[in-house]
Amino acid sequence: MASTTVRLETSTKNELRDFKNFDREPFADVIERLLTMAKEEPPLGEGEIKQIEKSLEDLKKGRVLSLEEAEKQWGI
Repeated sequence: MASTTVRLETSTKNELRDFKNFDREPFADVIERLLTMAKEEPPLGEGEIKQIEKSLEDLKKGRVLSLEEAEKQWGI
């Protein structure tokens, strides 16, 4: 496998370090994973972000159902 050197700001390298799955994971693997994610996952739309925020608020306020309660409510 051919390799090359890429110059990064120290702050960028530190941010990439936060994406490592484990301490000794090579930066090449981190960058490859981030590129794959960027290509495959469409960005969230405004409606999706609002739904996530509403769901998080429901969780914080305890508005949740157990699996059994949800199955009973929806007749599953």
